[in-house]
Amino acid sequence: MTDAEARSSAETPWPVRVVSQKIGAWVGKLGWVWVDGQVAQVVRRPGTQVVFVTLRDPVADISLTVTAHRDVLDAGVPDLREGARIVAHARPEYFHGRGTLSLRADEVRQVGIGELLARLERVKKLLAAEGLFDPARKRRPPFLPGRVGLVTGRASAAERDVLDNARRRWPAVQFRVENVAVQGPNAVTQIIDALGALDRDASVEVIILARGGGSVEDLLPFSDEALCRAVFACRTPVIAAIGHETDTPLVDFVADVRASTPTDAAKRAVPDLADEVRLLESARARLSRSIRGLLDREQHRLDGLRSRPVLARPATMLDHRSEQVSALRARSARTLTHRLERAGSDLSHTLARLRALSPAATLERGYAVVRRGSTVLRDASDVAPGDELRIRLAAGELTATVTEETS
Repeated sequence: MTDAEARSSAETPWPVRVVSQKIGAWVGKLGWVWVDGQVAQVVRRPGTQVVFVTLRDPVADISLTVTAHRDVLDAGVPDLREGARIVAHARPEYFHGRGTLSLRADEVRQVGIGELLARLERVKKLLAAEGLFDPARKRRPPFLPGRVGLVTGRASAAERDVLDNARRRWPAVQFRVENVAVQGPNAVTQIIDALGALDRDASVEVIILARGGGSVEDLLPFSDEALCRAVFACRTPVIAAIGHETDTPLVDFVADVRASTPTDAAKRAVPDLADEVRLLESARARLSRSIRGLLDREQHRLDGLRSRPVLARPATMLDHRSEQVSALRARSARTLTHRLERAGSDLSHTLARLRALSPAATLERGYAVVRRGSTVLRDASDVAPGDELRIRLAAGELTATVTEETS
């Protein structure tokens, strides 16, 4: 437990004045510091030599009050205006009575163009290293968005250019316009809020961030790191049209599409109705010519097919085929008759040979077949007296008994 905690407890709390004094003491230990910021407000009260300057952090929504003697401010930045970037040598002071914190400056310097450009270059390298400029992550805006979001200054020339050119190209286009400050200390915060509102609107399919030309200081909000990160985080494609073609704020590198002017942004957001009608008419003409050419080729092909004899006189082919069929039938009949005659002749010859070689023919000539049981006898020695024999004649059979064997 620290000494401060030992001296302050629920039973022995510090009064508010003591706490305020302690805070003042702790703040005073910081000493003199150099602080960099954007001027959000300059207050010069009549009759006093103290000038109150509200410094805002360009990245975070934080501001501090800087007090400086009029001579100190006039010596460093004689014509200090809102939106300028300054560097002040100041010491933090805590006012016990009001409970407020401020910075008392004894030297104020305005950030020059060269230093601003150097800072922008450092931010550019940082964002590029993190991949915010990667072309692979850039999205193509839709061909014909249902609704276009526009972030621009109120009643500005950029707003008129975008709206007039877009509606001239596509009269039915719908817009949701968010008017913001496009320069000065509040520009970044308002632009980021407007981008978020449009990105959350599901009907908005593409967002245009537009501003007319201006000096490097005027275009500084569009090189703000916080704004670049907000554009990178948008889910809706963003078209950046800041300044003229030669102006290249950092948001141009982060946006999905960079337009050289607000008029160019309108051309990139919506198609030209007249051009699309001409393209459609040209496509219809090409399609019509292609169809007519195809029909002509097919008609010629059909005419050629119809002119062939097989289609012009189909009966001719049938007559020819009929003649072929008749000839084949006659040939088949002749061949079949010839083959039947040859088969009949062969059968007659075979029958004659069969009859000549048949045992029955031999029996017809007076021979007989003698068998004992199922055995055909060929030798008289194969039987003995008393054996019973069967004799097959040409007509019928006889049964005989052996009485005597002669050689």
